[in-house]
Amino acid sequence: MSVEAREARQPWILLSPALTAVGLLLFVPLIFIVVYSFWLRTASGADQVGFFLDNWQEALTDRFYRDILLSTLRIAAITTLVCALMGYPAAYFIARSRGNKAILLLLLMLPFWISYIIRTMSWINILGVSGALNTALMWTGLISEPIQMLYNEPTVILGLVHFLLPFMILNVYVSLDGIDQTLEEAATSLGANRWEAFLQVTLPLSLPGLAAGGLLCFVLGAGTYITPLVLGGPSDAMFANLVFEAIITQLNWPLGSALSLMLLAVLGLLVAIYNRYLGMAQLMKGLG
Repeated sequence: MSVEAREARQPWILLSPALTAVGLLLFVPLIFIVVYSFWLRTASGADQVGFFLDNWQEALTDRFYRDILLSTLRIAAITTLVCALMGYPAAYFIARSRGNKAILLLLLMLPFWISYIIRTMSWINILGVSGALNTALMWTGLISEPIQMLYNEPTVILGLVHFLLPFMILNVYVSLDGIDQTLEEAATSLGANRWEAFLQVTLPLSLPGLAAGGLLCFVLGAGTYITPLVLGGPSDAMFANLVFEAIITQLNWPLGSALSLMLLAVLGLLVAIYNRYLGMAQLMKGLG
């Protein structure tokens, strides 16, 4: 074998463990899900092997699933917007800090050291009927009886913001930290005030990071099921909860597979559009 051929094969040899893991842990299960989606759940509870379109017809034509999907996308969009409005000032503050940037980044990463489920369930102790907030309000005399704050859509959005806000801050911070601060100084030297320099220089240059954070928050928010399960009511179920219900509770793997692929297709289309116009490099920076 020639030297050129060995050099051409070397990158693939180095990548082979990672490619094998991705293939076994991602693509092989995905193939099984695609196959399952065309099977049929019979009245006896058994799965009939074959090529049936009944699950796809039900998933695509039933208004119930369509309404839940639209509601999921709406909640994810609201969550992303709130994360952007709250996360950008925090990221800007961290990026412009001089001596304590490492400490601020460490504090930002602390929530990842605690289980996402525990963080979500902690809101029950805060907003519950006997939680800390109701107890404090009753102790101060502002209310005479506890207020029902849990198990509604705003609480679900609150839990999602709590979960996703660090992802937004990290992506925006990476973008802001890469901007040369002398550009703002140059804008001010040309007659712009600090607000005009921010709007005309800093904000446009940081939009890729904001878009990357928005994509990450939207995809993770639309695909979650723990938050609406813990903090939402019966009418606040999101699409991932339907998949969980179909597969775990009803043991209807064919329908659950079709529903999961339906959500994957919608979110995959969004990622493809993002990659087409902005590219995945900025998102990789934020995750790295």
